[in-house]
Amino acid sequence: TTLSPTFDTDVKEEAMKLLERILPSHLTYFYLLNSGSEAVELALKIARRTTGRRRFISFINAFHGRTMGALSVTWSPRYRDGYEPFPWEVEFLPYDDAEAVERSIDEEVAGVIVEPVQGEGGLSVASRDFLKAIRERCDEAGAVMIVDEVQSGFGRTGILWAHQRAGVKPDILVAGKSLGGGFPVSLVAVREDLGERMGAGSHGSTHGGNPLALAAVKGGVRALLEEGVVDKARASGEELGRALERIAGENPELARGTRGMGLMRGIELRTNPAPVIRRLQEEGVLALKTGLTVVRLLPPYMIGSEDIGLIEEKLSGILQVLKESLLRRGGTPLRRG
Repeated sequence: TTLSPTFDTDVKEEAMKLLERILPSHLTYFYLLNSGSEAVELALKIARRTTGRRRFISFINAFHGRTMGALSVTWSPRYRDGYEPFPWEVEFLPYDDAEAVERSIDEEVAGVIVEPVQGEGGLSVASRDFLKAIRERCDEAGAVMIVDEVQSGFGRTGILWAHQRAGVKPDILVAGKSLGGGFPVSLVAVREDLGERMGAGSHGSTHGGNPLALAAVKGGVRALLEEGVVDKARASGEELGRALERIAGENPELARGTRGMGLMRGIELRTNPAPVIRRLQEEGVLALKTGLTVVRLLPPYMIGSEDIGLIEEKLSGILQVLKESLLRRGGTPLRRG
């Protein structure tokens, strides 16, 4: 048996009240769904319907999901090949390029979708000027600014919402992943006038906002508010960042530097990171690849100094073994610069 999300329940009311405490105050319409891709689909639908336009702006290396609409604004040809044409025109601009934004957002653009930190795109961090330029041009052109915080939101970067460091107010905020503490749930928060123009029945989901998902959201938000999670994520993120900087500094032949902010961190290598990631996983460190050469770490918010020390020890040891292996083959490990 399923319970339609249109019915009111105690857990729904409690979850909504808690969400109001953490979401930007100008975003007053909430849609609860099941995944980040599904949430992006709705955000694009809202921009398309409320503007009547058929063109979107996204960014090189962006990742917003692999369902059809979300895929249209995902950059990588690896995901896109075989699925074109998409329902609308999408232009991909260089990430963190305010001048490109100012040139390209015009009165034909329905919406601009941007990640404050590119989760799959190498952990590039948007500058304040870049996000402000998007906001200003969207205002001038009447386009909808969509901020995708599925990965960066809910305190992971050491700020409640990563876009807030730029002081901008998006028209639509997309959230997921950490929102449910590992439970499949996502959120679209929308400016009131856009929500009203969508109308009743314009979007729905059988399991979106089901009582179990709402209970997970309620627990996650309560922990965020009562346990100082954002402050802890900020402090732990800074500690992890320093550890990765030490590793990069000790291994300039293998590492270009570090990426990310808060607990979205990575180290950029000069070679394919797959063998390093495989060894880290074998050693109990859950690392993933992002971009072409970045080892990505997205640890739990409550990670402690002991865990960070273990990550530093394991990663340093693996890079040392790699360096020695390359030297035994008779050459310098890798070029610098």
